[in-house]
Amino acid sequence: MTVDRFSADLLLAAAGLALTHTLLGPDHYLPFIMLARARRWGRARTLIVTAACGVGHVGSSILLGMLGLMLGATVGWIQRLEGARGDWAAWGLVWFGLAYMLWGVRAALRRRRGIEPHAHGAHVHMHPGGRHHHHHVHLEDSPQAGSTFWALFIVFVLGPCEPLIPLFVLPASRGRWDLAITTGAVFGAFTIAAMIAIVALGHAGIERLPLGRLERWTHALAGAVIAASGLAVVLLGL
Repeated sequence: MTVDRFSADLLLAAAGLALTHTLLGPDHYLPFIMLARARRWGRARTLIVTAACGVGHVGSSILLGMLGLMLGATVGWIQRLEGARGDWAAWGLVWFGLAYMLWGVRAALRRRRGIEPHAHGAHVHMHPGGRHHHHHVHLEDSPQAGSTFWALFIVFVLGPCEPLIPLFVLPASRGRWDLAITTGAVFGAFTIAAMIAIVALGHAGIERLPLGRLERWTHALAGAVIAASGLAVVLLGL
């Protein structure tokens, strides 16, 4: 690909918009930070989940843009579709957060009352009074961990990258598919890199945050923050 002034300006715009889009969108990092704290994910697992969702987030917009152009759709039509996808994804994040918050409240109350089941290999039992002092299977290894990831991944695949569409469509409409794909790759790389950097910093910070008696409410808190980040997108257009 020949890097002329137009190409250079387009790639710089893609990088700048990717960083701005990510930094201003709490839905790009808060869900991962909060779920990592609640489910006790290690740093490596948290960043892998973040990167996977980032790839789905950017990749779906690129594929949609390519498909739209191949079918002869206009830029306006593609952007309207991206806007609709944005609403679906934001509300999906809200409902996912609310559902997870309610599950977290239930888990906290059950733990408080001593009726939360605990698994030790094939043996399952309960502790009276909610007090126990021996090892349990970690939450990240539970069956629910996989469903949590896939729910989050689907929401991010539905979530569009609105700033990317005009940057991608402009060179593609001129037959510069090489530049369009490079622009998408630059936007994606900077978006995912920013997500990983912010989540890594947030993960390191929140792991050091002592919650004390609030520890059993971490799932409920995580769900509330996730729902709030989705509402921020809906109400503030972040």
